Amino acid sequence: MSSAEVTTPATGESVFHLLEPHLPSVSKPIQYVGGELNSTVKEWDCAPEGETVRWALMYPDAYEVGLPNQGVQILYEVLNERDWIVAERTYAVWPDMEKVMRENNIPQFTVDSHRPLGGFDVFGLSFSTELGYTNMLNALDLAGIPLHAADRREHDPVVLAGGHAAFNPEPIADFIDAAVLGDGEEVVLAISEVVREWKTEGRPGGREELLRRLAVTGNIYVPTFYDVTYGADGAIEAVVPNRPGIPDRIRKHTLMDLDAWPYPAKPLVPLAETVHERFSVEIFRGCTRGCRFCQAGMITRPVRERSLTTIGAMVENGIRASGFDEVGLLSLSSADHTEIGDLAKDLADRYEDSNVSLSLPSTRVDAFNITLANEFSRNGRRSGLTFAPEGGSDRMRKVINKMVDEEDLIRTVATAYSHGWRQVKLYFMCGLPEENDDDVLAIADLAKRVIQKGREVSGRNDVRCTVSIGGFVPKPHTPFQWAPQLDHPTTDERLKKLRDIVREDKKYGRAIGFRYHDGKPGIVEGLLSRGDRRVGGIIEQVWRDGGRFDGWSEHFSFDRWMTSAEKALDGTGIDVDWYTTRARDYDEVLPWDHLDSGLDKDWLWGDWEDALAAANGEDIEVEDCRWTPCYDCGVCPEMGTEIQIGPTGQRLLPLTVV
Repeated sequence: MSSAEVTTPATGESVFHLLEPHLPSVSKPIQYVGGELNSTVKEWDCAPEGETVRWALMYPDAYEVGLPNQGVQILYEVLNERDWIVAERTYAVWPDMEKVMRENNIPQFTVDSHRPLGGFDVFGLSFSTELGYTNMLNALDLAGIPLHAADRREHDPVVLAGGHAAFNPEPIADFIDAAVLGDGEEVVLAISEVVREWKTEGRPGGREELLRRLAVTGNIYVPTFYDVTYGADGAIEAVVPNRPGIPDRIRKHTLMDLDAWPYPAKPLVPLAETVHERFSVEIFRGCTRGCRFCQAGMITRPVRERSLTTIGAMVENGIRASGFDEVGLLSLSSADHTEIGDLAKDLADRYEDSNVSLSLPSTRVDAFNITLANEFSRNGRRSGLTFAPEGGSDRMRKVINKMVDEEDLIRTVATAYSHGWRQVKLYFMCGLPEENDDDVLAIADLAKRVIQKGREVSGRNDVRCTVSIGGFVPKPHTPFQWAPQLDHPTTDERLKKLRDIVREDKKYGRAIGFRYHDGKPGIVEGLLSRGDRRVGGIIEQVWRDGGRFDGWSEHFSFDRWMTSAEKALDGTGIDVDWYTTRARDYDEVLPWDHLDSGLDKDWLWGDWEDALAAANGEDIEVEDCRWTPCYDCGVCPEMGTEIQIGPTGQRLLPLTVV
């Protein structure tokens, strides 16, 4: 079955009667049936004739990964609160279900009402990683929606990309109609208003006029309205609008006053097992710690905290609405909330005699304190602690602006072990700029010191330390966007040396767990994260050759990506190394330069130069602007925003929510 063979119903008729007979033949059929607690099913025409706006939302991965995604759940709820909007969800189908669908002409469907994707007005995809691109192409094809935006008809949905990967959507520019940068809560409603107005006016000017109306807002990027030219060396010469009234740059959207948007209020409760079996509350958004490798921290600035009273109400209401007994307090650095101590104590007081457990994600070494940890484990559940030093040596931590030295880490884990913790997990990266073998091998020495200190302060030999290592991928809108990526053979060789050193140690080796991925997936992620429109041909070729679920090791094929790249880039004079292991200079036009995250290019370049200076021994630190004067990254004046932090002076009393 190809897109040309699917006939999309003009109405929102369910295809469940076609699907149901085949469910016993596929794995985990429950993931396709819908009906989760707090899901929403609306009439197809929920507003007066012509006024209904219909969204299909997708996290382009399997149900077990996609359903817990916070971003999709928030937008699903925000949209469905409007009585003139229908929002439903769809997820990537596993190969066995894809085979059934192609053999029986069953189109990609939503799980809420099993309506075909092709009947919706907007198909919105949230990309937290670029490795979901082939799943997007598969969903489009199964839905009968032409892969290329240029081939779409007026009745086809507007294909809209969002999420962190949308800050460089150029590799998928041929396949999407539009992209949104930044927070989605307000902008999806603004898009819906534009679509409704266009529909009620009788769809004047067709599909192109709708896209033009979206583009002129300045917050929505429509790739087809921009032309890209390339120089003889393969680099981009310019990206310019090709129609009047189209802005030169697209600005990210930033949601202020998170207290006014307490979502999700009714979290979805999965029918099948998922990767996160908990209710999550985002306690603040953004981070200004200034870690140079961290795209999430850079593109989500400024910091915006939720108040304790709002967090308390969200926790209580979410537990009541869902029945979850674990609550995760999420952000990029949750222990940095200005009132985290009061929050931890008050929540622990509220749920001490219940079965509700509270958790924080990975904690910065310099933000951890034992009082905070004890509050979160007061009800008797004490899981392992996770810290992320990121760099193996003090030198590398200075390069990446992760200003935690080895002695800080040892003191922190000593405190944890002495207060009864037995398991500590440490997260590092391999392949950071200016890294050498010794920087990576220092991870082994650090892990041994952790075990040694843990045994010393606890008086026990059953303490454990798990070392988890990921490959570094330079990302757009960070100081490392100009950096060369480490090639995969060198990455693998360094990790092999580290593994061997740990395993050979008779005294500490058995107490140290070692988890890592080889360097090949990182090269593909690097190709996609810093690629331009020419990379789209690679993605399409990989998909046509069977590429699906590239974020899953059992489905990922490096050889398929490299073979496809060789075909797609033939005759261009560039190759995969040109996109990945090549350094860029200041004057090069980067594929995302016309997409405005608010960060000043000169500031980013200066921070990149500071990283190089730190590698050569200079002691340079960029401090957190939450606690210091502004250091001119550009976001607040450029975006018209400001840091929003406490203390508010509020507490979570009374202990019940009405």
